[in-house]
Amino acid sequence: MKKLNVLLVCGSGASSGFMAANMRKAASKMGLELDIKARSESEIENYIDEIDALMVGPHLAYILDEVEEYTHGNEVKVILMKAEY
Repeated sequence: MKKLNVLLVCGSGASSGFMAANMRKAASKMGLELDIKARSESEIENYIDEIDALMVGPHLAYILDEVEEYTHGNEVKVILMKAEY
């Protein structure tokens, strides 16, 4: 299995940093090869050519229309995370 490159975005990048760390631990325990970067949503364009998947925080659902502009036709799986209450 090829290594999967994931970009996890939230408003400022702080909360996604904690989530990315937990995802790395879980992936390691499952034997999955994931490279997970946590960044702010303003940095999507800087990483879009390097990733296989983009995970977007639920509070950023409004940017999903813009993400298609960033991908420039690249096959990037876009995942909107669900909010937990």
